[in-house]
Amino acid sequence: MSVESPAGINTAKLDEIIQTYGGKKSYLIAILQKVQEIYKYLPEEAMTYIGTKIEGLSPATVFGVATFYAQFSLEPKGKYEIKVCDGTACHVRGSMPVIEAIKGKLQLKDGKMTTENGLFSFETVSCLGACGLAPAVVINDKVYPQMTPDSIKIIIDTLLKENE
Repeated sequence: MSVESPAGINTAKLDEIIQTYGGKKSYLIAILQKVQEIYKYLPEEAMTYIGTKIEGLSPATVFGVATFYAQFSLEPKGKYEIKVCDGTACHVRGSMPVIEAIKGKLQLKDGKMTTENGLFSFETVSCLGACGLAPAVVINDKVYPQMTPDSIKIIIDTLLKENE
C-alpha cells in the first residue's frame, strides 16, 4: 500500500529504500542517492523522515550529509539536466559564451537553475572528464562536444519541440 504524506512523499517507498540497506546509517549516502533518483532532488520532508526512521541518525545529520556532497540537490531538477563544464580546458575554449547562451535561452535569472515549467535544470561543473572535447556539455548523461552558443540553442530547441 502506497502512503503519501501531505507533501507528496511516499513514505512506503522510503521505508522500502531504507530496508534495502538494512536500515543502517552507514548506508545513508546510498539511501539518499535512491531517493534523489525518484524525486530528482531531496525533498526536505524525505530527509526528515529518513532521519527519524534510521537509528542513530537525526534529520539534522541527514541534511548535513545532503548539503555537504555536491551530487545532491535540495531543489527539483528538470527533465533535462544540463551540465556545462567550466574547467580550464573548456573555459579557455569558450564555455562562458555557451553558459550565457543557455541562461538566455532558458530565461534563467537571479541564480535560478530550473525553468518554471520544470523541463530544464542547469549547472556548471568543474570537470566532465572530456577535456579533449572542450567546451563540453552533458544533457542527461549524453556528451555534446565542442559546443558553441548557436549549437546549444539548436539542441535546446530540439528538446523543446520533442516536448510540445
